[in-house]
Amino acid sequence: MKVSIELGLSGPGAPVPLDLEELLATRLLVQGNSGSGKSHLLRRLLEQSAPWVQQAVIDPEGDFVSLAEKYGHVVVDAARNEADLHRVASRVRQHRVSVVLDMEGLDSEQQMRAAAAFLGGLFDAERDHWYPMLVVVDEAQLFAPAVGGEVSDETRKVSLGAMTNLMCRGRKRGLAGVIATQRLAKLAKNVAAEASNFLMGRTFLDIDMARAADLLGMERRQAEMFRDLQAGHFVALGPAVSRRPLPVKIGEVETGARSVTPRLLPLPEAVPQEDMQELIFTAAPDEETRLPPPPRRTPAPVPTENILSQLARATREPPREAGPPVPAMSPEERQEAIDLALKEILLDPEAGFRTAAVLYQDFLVRCRIRRITGEPLSLRAFRRRLAIAHAGIDSGELEKDGSPWGEVIAMAGQLPEDMQSVFLVLARAAHDGRACPSDAGVAHAYGSRSLGRARRLLAYMEEQGAIVCRTDGRGQRIIAIPGLAWETAPGDPHAPFETVPHGEAAE
Repeated sequence: MKVSIELGLSGPGAPVPLDLEELLATRLLVQGNSGSGKSHLLRRLLEQSAPWVQQAVIDPEGDFVSLAEKYGHVVVDAARNEADLHRVASRVRQHRVSVVLDMEGLDSEQQMRAAAAFLGGLFDAERDHWYPMLVVVDEAQLFAPAVGGEVSDETRKVSLGAMTNLMCRGRKRGLAGVIATQRLAKLAKNVAAEASNFLMGRTFLDIDMARAADLLGMERRQAEMFRDLQAGHFVALGPAVSRRPLPVKIGEVETGARSVTPRLLPLPEAVPQEDMQELIFTAAPDEETRLPPPPRRTPAPVPTENILSQLARATREPPREAGPPVPAMSPEERQEAIDLALKEILLDPEAGFRTAAVLYQDFLVRCRIRRITGEPLSLRAFRRRLAIAHAGIDSGELEKDGSPWGEVIAMAGQLPEDMQSVFLVLARAAHDGRACPSDAGVAHAYGSRSLGRARRLLAYMEEQGAIVCRTDGRGQRIIAIPGLAWETAPGDPHAPFETVPHGEAAE
C-alpha cells in the first residue's frame, strides 16, 4: 500500500506529496539556520504521518511534547539512568507506541548519553519487533558532532556510534532516520551521507551553502539562493519527494512548541524609581510557593586528565623509618621502562576496547611498581605513546638518525585523536611490507568490533589524503602511505583478526 502525506505547496501552488514508504527506506536530512522553520517542518511531517507509522522523537529542547495531547505520543523523561532508557526503548518497539524523548534541562553530555542509550534500545530490539518506525532527531549536530567539543571522547564515541547505527544500519531493522541540523559542517559526514532525501532551508555561511548545493546537485553559483529563502521555505530533493530540486513552502501545523520566536513588545508604563526598587528588592508574599527554588550551583567538572595527573603527582607521607632513596633513572632507562609498561598493557587482548582513562590508571600503577622516576606522562602524552606502541614502534626507531617515523607521527597528528592508532598500524604494516590489515584488524586498532565502522574509517582517512586504498585483481586490499614509498602487501579485507605480539611486528 502506497501512503503519501502532503508536505506543503510548491512554487506554483501545487501540493507536494511525500511518499512515506520511500522515506522509510531512504531516510531524510533537513538543514536550516535557527529560525528557518526546521522544527515547523518536522512537526508537519510528524503530524501528517502520525496515523500511519510509529514515531520516536529525540527532542533536546522539549519542543515536541505537545504531540502527546493531540496524537497520543508518550513523553519519556530522559532524566533516567542509561540502562532504564535502553529497556524503555525496547518496550517502545515491542508495543509500537509513539514517544517523545524529552531531554530539556539536561546538559550536553547527559543528552548525548541519554540519546545513545535510547537509540541503542531501539536498535537492539528483538527481530520480531522490527516494525517500521520514524526516528526524528532534532539538532542532530549535538549527537553526531563532526569534531570533538566540550564533552569527553568516550561520550562522543558512544553518541556518534548510536547515530551511525541509526542512519547506516537502521533500515534493515525498520528504523528510518530523519535528522535536522543547523549546520551541515557541524554534522559528522558518515551520518549525513546516508540520507537520500534532503530539505534545505535558509543558511548564510558559504561552506554550508556550498555543501547544500552539492547535495542537491546544483551548481555552486546557485548556492546563493539559500540566503534568500524565507522561514518555512525549503528546497526538496530525493526519491520520496522529487527527482529534481523543488521549492516547497511547508504547510500549517495543528500543535505548537512551548518555545516561540521572540517578538518585540512595548515596555510597561514608566514607574517612579522608588517604586521600581521596591518591586525588585522586596519579595511578594506568595513568592516562596509560586516560584521554583533557585538552581543549585555545582562546580564545573574537572577534566579527567587533570584528576589523573593530580593523583599521579600525589605522594604519601613518608614512613618514620624511610628506606633507601630510589636511585634516579637515566633517560634511556626511563624510556625503556615506559615502553615495557605500555607493551604489557597491550598484551591484554581486551585492552583496545577499554577507555584511555582506564588504561592510563593501569599504566600509572605499573610505573609505580617499576619505581619509574620523573614526572609521569600526562593523559594526552599517554594516548600518543599508546598509539605508537600499538603500532609496534619503539623509542629506538624514533630516535635513529634519518628515521621517517617522526614524519609519520606528524601525519597521524592531522587526524582525529581516536583515529591516530589506526593510521600508525597501517603505516607499520606498509613499512614492513606485511599484508594489509583486514577490516577486523582495523576495527581492533580503533577499539571497536564493528566491521562497518572500520570500512568507514578507511574511507574517511582516504578522503583526508592520509592513505591511498586500491584493490588488486583477486579482491585483495592494498594501502599506501602518500609521500612515502610504503605500501602494504595485498591482504584479504574479510579475514579474521589475528593478534601480532607487540615488539615482533618490525622483525
